[in-house]
Order: sequence, then C-alpha cells, then structure tokens
Amino acid sequence: MNPQNPVPTQAPTDPRKPQDPLNPAALRRRTAALSAGHACVDVYQGAVAALVPFLVSERGYGYAAASGIVLAASLLSSVIQPLFGVLADRRPMPWLIPLSTAAAGVGVALVGADAGYPATVAAVALSGLGVAAYHPAAARLVRTALGGGSGHSAMSWFALGGNIGFACAPLLVFAALSVPGAAGWWLLALPAALGAFLNRPPAAARRRGGAGAPGAATPEAAPGPEDRRAFARLSLVVIVRSVAFTGLSTFIALYVRERGGGETAGAVALFALFAGSAGGTLLGGRLASRWGRVTTVRRAYAAAVPAIAGILFLPLPLVYGCAALAAAALYVPLSLQVTLGQDYLPTRMGTASGVTLGLTVSVGGVASPLIGAAADATSLRTALLPLALLPLLAWALARRLPDPDPGAPGAGGLRGLPVDP
Repeated sequence: MNPQNPVPTQAPTDPRKPQDPLNPAALRRRTAALSAGHACVDVYQGAVAALVPFLVSERGYGYAAASGIVLAASLLSSVIQPLFGVLADRRPMPWLIPLSTAAAGVGVALVGADAGYPATVAAVALSGLGVAAYHPAAARLVRTALGGGSGHSAMSWFALGGNIGFACAPLLVFAALSVPGAAGWWLLALPAALGAFLNRPPAAARRRGGAGAPGAATPEAAPGPEDRRAFARLSLVVIVRSVAFTGLSTFIALYVRERGGGETAGAVALFALFAGSAGGTLLGGRLASRWGRVTTVRRAYAAAVPAIAGILFLPLPLVYGCAALAAAALYVPLSLQVTLGQDYLPTRMGTASGVTLGLTVSVGGVASPLIGAAADATSLRTALLPLALLPLLAWALARRLPDPDPGAPGAGGLRGLPVDP
C-alpha cells in the first residue's frame, strides 16, 4: 500500500440513523405502513376494555372479575415490554413484529370461545403478550429505519397510529358483536391479519438475514456513551405524565356529569380529550424540529398546568377546550420521550423503548384506583386537583434533562448542561 495514498477508512455509523436512507416517497410509504401497523396492534389494547360490558351482561362476570381481566392485560403488557426490548437489542428477530401482531389479534378473538373464566384470562394474556412483544421492536425499527432528520416526525406518526387504533376499538367490538356466531369473533382478528402484512420485514432485510430488520444488530456502529442518570430522570417524567393523563381520561366524563353536564356532555369532554391527544402527537415532532426535544417537552408540560386547572375551575362550556388543550400538551412529549430514551441508551434502544412505552401504560392504570378512593373519601374535584400539579413536577424533572439534539437551545451532548428555561 502506498503510504502517500492511504486507503480511506469509513467512519463509524450511528445506529440511530438509517443505514440505507430512503427517498422521500419511500420514506412516507414506510412511515404510513408502520403507523397503520401500529394502529392494528393498539386496537386490541382498547378492545379488551371495550369487551367489559359484554363480559358482564352476557357471561355474568362480576365487575371485579371483568376489571381484573383488563388490569391483568395492561399490567402483563407493560411489565413484559422491557424484557422484549432486551431481546430486540441482543439479536435480529425480523419475524417478531408480525408474529406479535397476530398474537394480539388471535388472543382477543379467542375470548369468543367462552370456555370459562380461566380460558378468557389466558386468551387476553396472549393478546397482552403480543402487544408487549410488538412495541419495543417496532419503536426500535422506526428509529433505525426512519431515523436521521425525520426521526422525530416518523415517531410522531407512529404514535398517532397507536392512538387511532385505540380509539377505533369500541367500533370494532361493536361490529364484531353485531355478527351472530363465531364469525363475529373472528372478525376481531382482521386488523391483526392486516397489521401482520404491513409489519412484515422488508424483502431486503430477509435476504440479509435480518439486517435492517427489527432487532437487527449493527456491529459497525459506534454509538455515543450511555447516560443512565438522564434515562432514570426521563422515566420519572414518563411516570408523572402517565398518572396525569390516565387520571383525566378515567374521570373527566364523570366530573363533567357531576357538574350537571349529563351523559352527552361527558362523552363530548372525553372526545375532546382524545382529539387533543391526536393533535398533540403530531405536533410534537414539528415543535421538536424547531425547538429541540427537551425544550419542547418542558414547554408542553408547562402549558398543561393551566389547561388542567381550567378543566377543574372554568365554566362547563370552556371545559371542552381545556380538555383538548390539556391532552395536546400531555401528548406532545409522548413520541419525543421515546426517542430521548433511545438516545440516552443508544446501545439498547429496544430496552429504552420497552421501558418508556411500558411505563406510559402501566403506572397510570395503577394510580387510577387511588384517585377513585380519594374521590370517594372527599370529592371528585378534590381528588383531581393533584393532576393539575403533576405536569409542573414533570417540568421540573425535565429541566435537568440534557438535550442531545445538535443546535437545540442548551444542547451540549448527553452529558452537557441542561437546557435553559
């Protein structure tokens, strides 16, 4: 080799950026497919809860037994998610995403077998297992395959797909129960079939034996150092957000009815909450491109404080607007927190996704009974008052998060100074 003309060496690549960049049209198609596939999975999270009235009225389950099924499904899904994240980080598993999608749908469809309470719990557990296996690997795929400059927007669209799927669950269950016989129950499996097709690994990834597929290792990558302290602090932010939003979504309809709004007013308030969450999910990626992720997260939580207070204290017609604003403010950080966790643990993106997504679901569900107990002991407004302060706590925790975005206000690397106020 001529020492005056050395062979250029290739710089290490970052696993958080796409190894084979897609052109804009292909990027949009792949993002749409992953978002739709996410909807086809999260519809089953909502379907379990939507089946509760049927299980109570038609099968004679008590309220405790029926709610126990929902709690078991959500806890199983969220607790096991980090374990699947570890697996996704350790070895290529291009088959995991479509297989888990199928399991989520088949489990819910098997509820129709009516083989007794234990069998129903087992069927719902299978669905929860599929949901748990899907999310870490899928979130990792969104970042590695669609990362780079479009990573935040891609994750926002991916999260929006999950919101849409969850919101469509009651419609799917209603349609399935309207069809007599077993055919109606197997109608519940149709989204899973579509999702398994949309979530199949790309042909190029299959030919490479899994490279570029979900869970694929990137041996040539040289990611930055891990920041476990920042990830732990981010996890606390996720926990606080989960309690705030789950508490609102659980009790806002009851609160509006308690203030004399009636059932229709309660339903409208809940619709405004979910509509705001969809808007906030999409807005998060756009704002992050302008301000940086940590600054966006912090400002969103600051905006949530007066919005939640407005729900509790403003006249009823204004509650609907406050509900939409509060949900938007709480959902702007959702996808950004997932990508921040991946940046804080760049060598374990699946694990980071499993933890952040799992905490988003589980902690709020556990805290809701405590809010209900406080409402029984005092009043619903008194029990909901702490929800207005929780975003302030999230803001304070986010003040110490380092911002890994180049050019963001206060950005200084993972171990740099926190962002400015």
